[in-house]
Amino acid sequence: MNGQINGHAIFENVRRYRGIASLYRQTAAFRPGQRWSLLEQASEWEARALSELEAYFATRADYAGPLAA
Repeated sequence: MNGQINGHAIFENVRRYRGIASLYRQTAAFRPGQRWSLLEQASEWEARALSELEAYFATRADYAGPLAA
């Protein structure tokens, strides 16, 4: 059950990170003077989301590996 709770928390974090990235991209559309800075921030939030997903699935793969053998 603990894995489900952690997995749920990870996916909630990913959802939040991607939401924040989306807000940065939307703001960039309306602030041309800050566009590149805002898009860089969006990219950093997307990278954070991807990192969380990669770590989550790597952990699951490591855990499932010995069970499958």
